[in-house]
Order: sequence, then C-alpha cells, then structure tokens
Amino acid sequence: MSTTTAASAAASRPSPARERLLAAATELFYNEGIHSVGVDRIIEEAGVTRATMYKQFAGKEGLVLAYLEGEDQGLRGLFAQAAQASDDPAVLLDLVIDGIEADIRDRHTRGCPFINAAAEYPDEGPVRELIADHREWFRETLRQLAEGAGLRDPTPVAASLVLLRDAALVGGYLDGQDRVGPAFARTARDLIAAHRS
Repeated sequence: MSTTTAASAAASRPSPARERLLAAATELFYNEGIHSVGVDRIIEEAGVTRATMYKQFAGKEGLVLAYLEGEDQGLRGLFAQAAQASDDPAVLLDLVIDGIEADIRDRHTRGCPFINAAAEYPDEGPVRELIADHREWFRETLRQLAEGAGLRDPTPVAASLVLLRDAALVGGYLDGQDRVGPAFARTARDLIAAHRS
C-alpha cells in the first residue's frame, strides 16, 4: 500500500475518540432520551475532553445527527445483508419481517429511535429532516420489495408494514417483546398474503 493510500485510509476512519463519543451518545440517547442527557455526561462516559467533543461534532445536535445516521446505516446494512442472502423480493420481504421481529426482541427494546427522537424534536430542522429521509427510504424500499414480489397495491402494503413496525417497536417496549414480536410477524405475513395476486 502506498503512503498516499495508507494516509487516505487512515483519514477516512473515524478517530477512536469520535467512536467512543458516538457509542456513549447512542447508548445514553436511546436508553435515557436525548434531551435528558447532557453533553458533560456523554463526555464523561466517553472519557474525552470537551474540546475533543466539539472538534468531532461541533455541538450536541451534531452528535444527535450522527447517532440517528448510525441507526439509519444499521438498518440499511441489514437490508443489504438480506439482499446478499437472496435476490427474490418475496424471500426478502420474509427476511425483513424476521429481521424486524428480531430487532423488537433483541435490539430496540425501548421503542424506535426515530420515533423517540421525533417526540423530542417536534419542530422542523436537521433532526426531523433526517428522520423524514430515513422513513421515506424505509417505506420506498418496502414498496419496491412488495412490487417485486408481485403484491397488489404495493404502496399501501409498504405503508401498512411501516405502520406495523412503528406500532410493534412502541408496543414491544410497553407490553413486552415476547408478546409483540410474534404478533407483528403474524400480522405482517397476513397482510402480505392478503395482497398476493
């Protein structure tokens, strides 16, 4: 590897301090709420200086955006991983349902990070814009899968799947993942079966 290539690769990798800040913020924001967690707490958890935090994120909103971008990238990564397992849209829809059920049970046990953030940021701005972009991508991806699988009315099917996921993530937090996860999967599969041509 040339010196230029090595330097470029090193520059594209996030610094360890940035990674620690983002990991601390992700855990705290998701588990305790964005507005209830101050910058000082994140700095303390990450073991960095205030100057480092502001150098990496230029403020709390930058850190909030990076947290939500990480959540978005995580979900997009799951879709990409599923697409490597199969290129059949019907199989991918089934994998998406399995993935959402697992997410409700194993990862997002305190609701949807995007819904939670939207509740804390009710006004227009960069956070709400990022949330809207994420939701539009998710809805459109589901619509494309539904269309590819030959389902009738793919746009309403996608909208219904998004609604079911929203309800399941919130319901899993309130009523327990073991009750809500299987109910989500069953309802989503019933919806898909009802729209098969």
